Amino acid sequence: MRQPRLALICIACTRVRPSTVMIHGFRFSPWDRDNDPHAHILSLHPGRACWKAVSWPRHLHLSHSQAGLGIGFGWHARGSLARVADRAFDLGLTLAHMISEIKVLRPDIRLNILAHSLGARVALAAVAQLPQGHVQRLILLSGAEYRGLAQAAMATPCGRSAQVLNVTSGENALFDAIFRVAVPAPGWRDWPLSAGLADAPGWTDLRVDCPATLAALRGFGIRTRAPVTRVCHWSTYLRPGLFKLYRGVCDPAQPDFLARLAATLPQTTPPRAGRGHAARLSPL
Repeated sequence: MRQPRLALICIACTRVRPSTVMIHGFRFSPWDRDNDPHAHILSLHPGRACWKAVSWPRHLHLSHSQAGLGIGFGWHARGSLARVADRAFDLGLTLAHMISEIKVLRPDIRLNILAHSLGARVALAAVAQLPQGHVQRLILLSGAEYRGLAQAAMATPCGRSAQVLNVTSGENALFDAIFRVAVPAPGWRDWPLSAGLADAPGWTDLRVDCPATLAALRGFGIRTRAPVTRVCHWSTYLRPGLFKLYRGVCDPAQPDFLARLAATLPQTTPPRAGRGHAARLSPL
């Protein structure tokens, strides 16, 4: 979305509702007609040619009259995985500037972020640059980022005030392995976000391939099925029922939602990437 148009929408938006920035991952680009995210997952009415074209804004209920502002953050994520991963840091700065402008125009707006794969790197890079309270909650889906960089982002003013739901699945283990090869970790002992970050305040890890986790979600009225395939990078948003969870995370009427969820989740350490767990890339 162009900045002047975004400014006009923010000023015209009278409802004090949470607004959600939605960030895609690898292989999308608004400048590529065949891979435009705004005609795919960021569209209210995506085309049906691709089986992965599930509308994020529609499933987040951003089309409802009482919904907050939905912002589809499109970025050029095509090219080699290594180059796109580097570019994601620069786009994090762009996102931080956009969020800062929104907060200047409408300091009352509460901002959430939903990001898939390399979009998680964009989101965390933005958080690392922002003041306290500029982002309320982040939902990272199969996040293509390393734990060390995520810990650094969570130690910043914005990170310390934010709540994060890190959604992973063992179906993503292959993509984690590809990510580690193509985008080397900053340190040899570092691992992708699929390994979890339980020691970071405000951070909740959610393994949707774990039967105990699925049982805990049922206690919240969220029913979803177990994995039906061993390899899938998109299951963290394709699996039925999960968007009900994400709507709960973004709901300002439930400020303790993540704390209550975390208290019911099994206290287990996720397997490291490459040994049967999730979190990486984004070849949508």
